[in-house]
Order: sequence, then C-alpha cells, then structure tokens
Amino acid sequence: MLFAVLGLALMADGVDGFVVGFVLPSAEKDMCLSNSDKGMLGLLVYVAMMVGALVWGGLCDKMGRRKCLIYVLSIDLVFSFLSCFAQGYGFFLFFRICSGFGIGGSIPIVYTYFTEFLQMDKRGEHLSWLCMFWMLGGLYASFTAWGIIPHYGWGFAIGTEFQIHSWRLFIFVCLFPAVAALVGVIFMPESPRFLLEAARHDEAWMVLRRVHDTNWKAKGEPERVFTATNIKTPQTEEDEFIEIQSDTGTAFQRWTVRHMTMLQQVMANIMSLSAPDLRLQGLFLLIVWFCLAFSYHGLGVWFPDMIKYMQYEEYESKVRVFHRERVERFHFNFSLVNQIHREGEYIHDKFANIEIKSVKFEDSLFENCYFEDVKSTNTFFENCTIKNTVFYNTDLWKEKFKECRMENTTFLHPKKGCHLNFQEENDIVIYMVSFLGSLAVLPGNIISALFMDKIGRIRIIGGSMLASSACTFLLLLSFSQGAVICWQCLFYGTSVAAWNGLQVISVELYPSAKRGTAFGILNGICKIAAILSSFIFAKFIGITKIIPIFLAFVALVCGGLVALKLPETREKILQ
Repeated sequence: MLFAVLGLALMADGVDGFVVGFVLPSAEKDMCLSNSDKGMLGLLVYVAMMVGALVWGGLCDKMGRRKCLIYVLSIDLVFSFLSCFAQGYGFFLFFRICSGFGIGGSIPIVYTYFTEFLQMDKRGEHLSWLCMFWMLGGLYASFTAWGIIPHYGWGFAIGTEFQIHSWRLFIFVCLFPAVAALVGVIFMPESPRFLLEAARHDEAWMVLRRVHDTNWKAKGEPERVFTATNIKTPQTEEDEFIEIQSDTGTAFQRWTVRHMTMLQQVMANIMSLSAPDLRLQGLFLLIVWFCLAFSYHGLGVWFPDMIKYMQYEEYESKVRVFHRERVERFHFNFSLVNQIHREGEYIHDKFANIEIKSVKFEDSLFENCYFEDVKSTNTFFENCTIKNTVFYNTDLWKEKFKECRMENTTFLHPKKGCHLNFQEENDIVIYMVSFLGSLAVLPGNIISALFMDKIGRIRIIGGSMLASSACTFLLLLSFSQGAVICWQCLFYGTSVAAWNGLQVISVELYPSAKRGTAFGILNGICKIAAILSSFIFAKFIGITKIIPIFLAFVALVCGGLVALKLPETREKILQ
C-alpha cells in the first residue's frame, strides 16, 4: 500500500512537470502572453520547484516524512486548483509558482520515506520500480492533454470575462494523482527511522510491528511474533531545547521559538553535509546529478523544439507566391492559407466569412474593398496602400498593418481578443512525442529494476550515462521528424537507468538525519541544471545541431566517469 501511495505522489510530480508546457499554446491566447511572459512562467515555476526541493528536503528531516508529504501535496492541490480559474496572467503565475514550491518537495520526501521501509537485499529493486510512477505521470499528462486540450469548446463561460476552456479542464484532471496520494498518505505510518531519530521510540516500535505483521500475513504466516532489541536512540540537545521553550511565553512566542529553532536545525544539517566523511562523495554526487540533468533536460527541450522547427520549415516550403495579380469585383468566400501576395491590386473586392492564415500582402493596393467576419492568424499587410476600405467585425487590427498608407479606411466593431500574433502549432504531434518519450523509458526502468541489486548502482549509472552519450551522436542523423522521435525514444530509454541508479544511491549514502536534506539539495541542483540547459539548447534551434549534441555528450561522459568514483551501496546498511 505504501508503494502505491508514494508512487501516486511521484506520479503527481511527473504530471506537474508537463502541465505548463502543454497548456501554454492555448493559455497564451486566452491570457495574451508574449514570449517573455511564457519564458518567465516556465523559469519561475522551475525555480519554485528548486526552492521547494531544498526547503522540504530539509524540513522532512526535522518534521517527519509523512507530515511534510501531506503539506507538499496539499499546497500543490490548493494552488493548482486555483490556477484552473485564474483569468489573468499575474494570478496564474502566482498560483503555479506556489504549486511548484509544493510539488517540488515531493521527490526528496518520497524516496527518503520509501527507502526507510525497505530491506537491504531488495532496496534497489523496489526503489527502481517506484521510479516507474514518474513515467506514468508523463504518460497520464500526455494522454489527457491529447484527449482534452484540442477540444477548445469544452468548458463554460460566466459573462464575457470569466472563461473556462479545455486547457483549464486539463489542469483540473491533472490533480487526480495528487488527490489520491494525499488521501492515501493520511493513512500511512511515519518512517520508523525518523521516529527513532526524533526519540519517539514507542511510536517507532508500533510502526515496525505493524510492518512486520503486514508482511508476514501477506506471506501466509500471521502467527509470527514481532520482537526487537536495541532500537533506542538518545534524544538530541535540539529536541530538549524545543521542549523547554514550549512551556514558556505566549502562544506566538512559542510558535516563533519553535520554528526559528527548526530553521537553525535545518541550516546546521545543511552545513553538516560538508563534514570530511561526506564531503567528497557529496561533491561527486552533485557533479553526476548536474551532468545528467543538464543533458537530459536540455535534450528534453531540444527534441520538441526541433520537431516544431521542422514542421515550420516544411510549412514554409509549401508557401504559394502570387506576383502582380489584379483581382477586381471578386468575392473571396474561401480561406487563404500559407500565401504571399506581392504587388497585387484588389479593386472592389469582398472578403467575407473567411479565415486568413499565414498570409502576407506586400506592396499591394486595396481600393474600395470590404472585409467582414474575417479571422486571421499570422497575417500581415506590409507597405500596402489601402483606400476607401471597410473592416467590419474582423481581427485585422492596426498592429497587423506595417508601414501601410491608409486613406478613408474604417474599422468597425473589431473582434475582441489579444492583439499579439501567435504561431499556429500542431499540438497533437507534440502530445504524441511526449507520450512516446515517456513510454520509451519503460524498458530501461524494467532492466534497471531487475539488475539494480545484482550488478550494483555504480555500474548501472556509469554504463547508462556512457551508453546515452553514444546515443547523442545519432542525433546528427536526425534529418526528419520521424528520426528525431526515434532518437528521442532511444535516448530516454537508455538514460532512465542512470536516473534510477542515481536516486537509489543518493538516499543510501546519507544517514537518516541528513537523508532528506541531502536529496533535496541534489534535486535542487538538478533543477538549476535543467534551467541552464533549457535556455542554452533552445538558443541553437534552427542554427546548428552540433553544439547542443556536443554539450550533451560531454556532460554525459564526464558524469558517467565521475559516477564510477562513487562508493557502491548495494550492501550498505542504512544508518
């Protein structure tokens, strides 16, 4: 049961990693988001997740794994739910940042929590199976986005200002894993190792007995009696300090002292990670986490952006060019798509009830024309002369006329909406690419789970990263959308074993009192690497493939070689 509940919490984190990227193509139109607005949204959400990992990772070592997991899931649920209804960019940004701060702490807590219930000989295998739930989160997000977001009409409106469209419904549906996880974790026991560290010995004994009875009952031997010796742990000075202060002063003073003391303990815990016996292995882990995250998340941005760029190039290659055409007294009652009209003349023409998509009029003359009920996308008039022309109920706003000369031109009842220009994208392909990328990690997950305890964590991490570095060279052969998707699936399937091994060894190397703190810092470093690589790799789309591929290759090779220096923890007894 604990496996399923924590798996759902990990799945919720996986879903949240895709939500913003999936809703932006629709949300940008509803909230009139510029490119800088979209970039700021993605950046700040990732920063919030990084801060969440650092904060909640440290707090779970002092407040408890179960309690902190309830907090992070509750924060994520509340603010994700509110973001479904946020009509303005400011509120939506604030709610997604708060949601990111909450769910960002789930990964350090989940792995720390689950590890402390596992026996040594099956620890790596069970943790690897748990990793599969992050994959399920990606599949769930991709599949629901595919089925919901394209149906833009799904939703409702209250007046003209309060609009609930399909992408908001998608955010709501993405809350289901977190809801299930929150309900489940309420009924789960606290980690016995944390209880011992907190000197709550009787509670730890009860949890251990409950685990013992449940396991032996499942094996058909419910009569087994639980016995334990030498589980008592001395209470720390910090615990005594909190207890003494809780009996003095006002309620506010006690609350302040307790939380300030807890903050001091968390900071002391962070500083203790630089102790001589932890310093070197911590540095190696940090390098491996950074290198793997840099290449994985960088290419994770590069793959879909490269596909979008190829789609754009293919679309541009099919553009139709009309030169010096003269059209007089004609009724345009059909859509104009992907065209360029140069030095044309349009006299006494009518454009009514049509869509104009990706059309550019250059150095053209419009005289005595009438535009009515026209919807346009990526359409511009450049250096045109427009005389005695009426635009009625169209979205051909003045921003779409660049250096045009207008004489006796009238704009009546223009359509309401965002005046920014948006590129039309094939969102279905992006959902499919994300779905296939998430599904591709299944073989790697299974292999790593089966061999994690047989060949060891170090060989899994080093071998996976070095094999993934070899896969990056195949990206030089990606001359089509199909090839990019194929190499993406191969890369994800190869690199996932490194992720699983890295997460397993990260929780095994540190003692219980520092486990959540250390994992939170490492996960925060992962987010920093993701932010840097996403920014760098995106800059080279449409310019060159060599630099992103080279950067990913170097990061994977360096990380893989450093991973071989880490100590093997396959037979390590948790402290």
